[in-house]
Amino acid sequence: MNTPDIPLPAASRRSLLALLGAAALPAPALAQGGWPDRPVRIVIPVAPGGSLDILGRTFARAITPGLGQPVVAENHPGAGSNLAFELVARARPDGHTLLVGSDPLAINPSLYRRIGFDPVRDFAPIIELVRAPQVLVVHPRHPATDLASFLKLAREAEGAMTLASQGNGSIGHLAGAVLTQRTGIRFTHVPYRGGGPAVVDVMAGHVEALLVTLPAAIEHIRDGRLKALAVTSAGRNPALPQVPSVAEQGLPGYEVVTWQGILAPSGTPEPVIARLNAALLEALRRPAIAEGLARQGFALRGGTPVEFGALIREEAARWPAIVRLAGATLD
Repeated sequence: MNTPDIPLPAASRRSLLALLGAAALPAPALAQGGWPDRPVRIVIPVAPGGSLDILGRTFARAITPGLGQPVVAENHPGAGSNLAFELVARARPDGHTLLVGSDPLAINPSLYRRIGFDPVRDFAPIIELVRAPQVLVVHPRHPATDLASFLKLAREAEGAMTLASQGNGSIGHLAGAVLTQRTGIRFTHVPYRGGGPAVVDVMAGHVEALLVTLPAAIEHIRDGRLKALAVTSAGRNPALPQVPSVAEQGLPGYEVVTWQGILAPSGTPEPVIARLNAALLEALRRPAIAEGLARQGFALRGGTPVEFGALIREEAARWPAIVRLAGATLD
């Protein structure tokens, strides 16, 4: 499955990369102890360059001073993020291997018949960092001006309107399936290998519409190269306050967002989890980091490991029915 962590436009990448400098600011010293006694690695389940990659590197740099050991980001893409998920699930639970996790962790068990991890049993949640909605975008010359006019055109097209996503089984694909479930309107799904190529093809007029994670499209929306019709969060996103949500445009309760956070292998000692939660929460609150993430359309989260664990359990229970509705399968 292609994850919703996808290549960002150049302007977005510059904005997020600026966070790397801010992340190097000194952090308060954490309580002394035997951990860590060697470098800590954060496994990133996608290739370099996307928002998930930059998020992982930003926070790796941010917590290094307080831990007293290097925190190294390592990319392990492949198999719809499953390679990275399985690597961390099987790693020694000593706090020296961490994961940047996102919604595919909860979605993939419904997409693949054979999978080497359980999203609840095999991971120790540390902290949820951010969430982001999908955004429904069309070409600037598309006749739709809001969700209602878009759905009217789609209904008249009787399933022929093309609706692209980051890939088969991606959160954008599933957001479209929920839209079909709520409205009864069918689309022709066009899966891409990531959000970057899909954005390019909408701007070129090769596909009519796209549901994609907001940070991947936000600069194109601001520049007028894409027209945003709706976001899939419960309310409007502060980075694009002029764009209404799906819920406020006639589909109350509609909400599909991606989440991103840090996890460890199950069995990692609780004192280590607590130290990491404190360090990451402090970094998330730094103005330079928080403001940069918010500008890209991320909603900042934070919270406790217990709260993050509850989210993962809810997500793992939610997605199987939606995946069946979408007809998505990857093996």
